[in-house]
Amino acid sequence: MHGTDLAPRKRPKNRKAQIALVAAELFCERGYHLVGIDEIAAAVGISGPAVYRHFTNKYAILVHATRELVTAALDAVQEAPGDEDPAAALDAQLASLARFTVERRKVGGLYQWEWRYLADEHRAEFREALGVLNGRLADPLRRLRPELSPAGAQFLVGAALSTFGSLTTHRAAAPRARAEATLQRLGWAMLRADPPPASAVRAARGAATPPAAEPPAVGLEPRRELLLASAIRLFHRLGYHAVGMEDIGAAAGINASSVYRYFPSKGDLLAAAYYRASDRLAASTSAALRGVAEPEEALRRLVEAYVGFAFGESDLVSVYLAENSNLPDPDRHELRKVQRLHVEEWVRLVAQVRPDLPAAEARVLVHAAINLVTDLGRAVRFARTGGAAASVTALARTALAA
Repeated sequence: MHGTDLAPRKRPKNRKAQIALVAAELFCERGYHLVGIDEIAAAVGISGPAVYRHFTNKYAILVHATRELVTAALDAVQEAPGDEDPAAALDAQLASLARFTVERRKVGGLYQWEWRYLADEHRAEFREALGVLNGRLADPLRRLRPELSPAGAQFLVGAALSTFGSLTTHRAAAPRARAEATLQRLGWAMLRADPPPASAVRAARGAATPPAAEPPAVGLEPRRELLLASAIRLFHRLGYHAVGMEDIGAAAGINASSVYRYFPSKGDLLAAAYYRASDRLAASTSAALRGVAEPEEALRRLVEAYVGFAFGESDLVSVYLAENSNLPDPDRHELRKVQRLHVEEWVRLVAQVRPDLPAAEARVLVHAAINLVTDLGRAVRFARTGGAAASVTALARTALAA
């Protein structure tokens, strides 16, 4: 036996970053609460106690992973010098951001629902960093388009970032170079678009934190409906795992023991929310496409219907997008089929309208448009402002045409 065979194995210098990256991938794939320290350790190839040499607990890993993601994004999008051609500066920033997005596709989803898992101080830190990222793109955009107000420029940059972030919400195959080029086109399409009315932009900027849950309506509404509506609000604001059946009963004004008469478990409540969303989305889509023969008109109506659905059911849509991993297995598999069919309806129409567009690119554009609508639909005060729906509909159609 050679002496080198007995030499102790050296711990990699980047072990902490390695743990955080693997954990981030697991959080995005399965949900933060469903991932344990031992699972993270096994994926890294170390023991559970070894993780604690670097992190005090799982939450510390989440904070570190989130900081790493934002820091890497800021490193990718450098501040543009004031004397640089703004169009060239933006093009370089979008190209770099596209590369970053594709490279970090498996972990980019951390930003989508961060408010439910991070403590207030870390949430504020994260939002401040995202504000810096937005500003680095908004500054050259305003030099390129001096007619834009600061709020209007920030809004369009936010729309561009939403379309980029959409790549993290799905696993549709897309060759790397083509995905980067498609994202860069999407970014330019958003930055060249018309912003919404000033009043709508101000409302959107004030809606970063989900509003407090409204008290349940009192009257003739059935108890089952009260429970479901209260559960949807709480799941949206706090996340599925932070809500107990007692919390749902209290929000609905119903004794906790009575909740189980209507829903045997919290999982049944979540599944009921998903089936409600699927049914309402299917009904909205069917009504929009009924009697339409031309693909262009069908696609226009489909976008309008989805905007109406996302804005009218903002809490429900957020839960529908965020809590897949917490559904009971049979319901999760069934509902994912329904979600895929809805996306394929969009892809089918885009392919008819743009027959030369490769299928992989069509899917990237469709997911970008859907993510854009749902991101803005979550900003409830923005959604209720006059002219907002029309502006977002136009942005979504612009994304599909990028």
